Amino acid sequence: MAKIYIIDVTNRDGVQTSRLALAKLQKTLINIFLNKMGVFQSEIGFPVTRHEINYLKANLSLVKKGVLSPMVISGWMRAVKKDVEDTLENVPIENINISISTSDQMIQGKFMGKVTRQDVIKTMVDALKTAKSGGVKTVGVNAEDASRTDLDYLVDFANAARENGAARFRYCDTLGYDSPFSIYDRIAYVAEKAKIPIELHCHNDLGMAVATSIAGAKAAVDAGVDAYINTTVNGMGERCGNADLVSVILALKKATGYADKYQLDESVDLKMAWKLTKYASYAFGIPIPINQVGVGANAFAHESGIHVDGALKDYRNYELYHYEELGRGEPEVIETGRMITVGEYSGIKGFRNVYGKMEIEFKDEEEARRILDLVRYANVHTQKPLVEDELKFIADHPEEATLLMTMSP
Repeated sequence: MAKIYIIDVTNRDGVQTSRLALAKLQKTLINIFLNKMGVFQSEIGFPVTRHEINYLKANLSLVKKGVLSPMVISGWMRAVKKDVEDTLENVPIENINISISTSDQMIQGKFMGKVTRQDVIKTMVDALKTAKSGGVKTVGVNAEDASRTDLDYLVDFANAARENGAARFRYCDTLGYDSPFSIYDRIAYVAEKAKIPIELHCHNDLGMAVATSIAGAKAAVDAGVDAYINTTVNGMGERCGNADLVSVILALKKATGYADKYQLDESVDLKMAWKLTKYASYAFGIPIPINQVGVGANAFAHESGIHVDGALKDYRNYELYHYEELGRGEPEVIETGRMITVGEYSGIKGFRNVYGKMEIEFKDEEEARRILDLVRYANVHTQKPLVEDELKFIADHPEEATLLMTMSP
């Protein structure tokens, strides 16, 4: 039976949210949390963007150290031969996705009619062959604006990708144009004709990204191929965002007709949901909506008399899942007395006080001052007080932290 896997794209598509950004340390922490959550793959950035190179190298180093394992990490680039060549030169990443627009709207309105449908396929194949010959392990091929692309042409595109070594075909509902019904029919058709595993990359412009993602995954599995759903933490992403990670997982686990028949990657651990979503909210500087699925402040709140009575008798009366499944339940403790923090202007005494509370010791003064310098640089990059997990990461992995804070490759 085909399975459904999660490929999170927070650190590639989520960070493209207008007017928002993440520091490289924050992107790395999100990768670490995604790995602990059992996510199959994280699309972590852009190997052709110079300020991403050291970040990518640091994360590849963490893979070798077992910190980012078994999760697959991958990079994104245009389906252009030169981009692939630059990637192979810049960073030894083994998994990539290459992307090109396929709809007539994009061919005419974006490429200005200077290329044909067959030119698009040829350009993609050239980039794909370059990647495979250069030693890239897995290549996913993206059809941007797939939901507005002629269906038979999309099959030709997917077949060309499969025949030239692509591991997956990414169906991009770039404008959130599909409905759950249309995407099911389209994915079923492509999967049946092309026989290639399918990624679902859905945007939320009509508020249906989660619904279209799981409907597309259902179609792929029904056609006998694995499905890979692209998600972002808290639904971050361009315009109205992407399919929310926690919502997608809960839908696959709890929605009627899914849990028994459509097998989600068994590695996924929802207990990391609370910690991951709270950290991403802090890092992005965007509060989690009060009614956010699973992790919103009101997700398990009851006030109406009938609901309270029912929930107290048996939570299943008015809750579809238990809050402990998402790692919730522990009280949040807020310090209201004296607080010592570390930042870009911290001294050694305050620094030692903070790390001492975390029971982290340094072998000598030189090591302590080295980590203090890195903490100062990290605070300059994040422009936020560093959280405990960030401070621990810097102490445990100073070489990688140094790379993350070095912008010039």
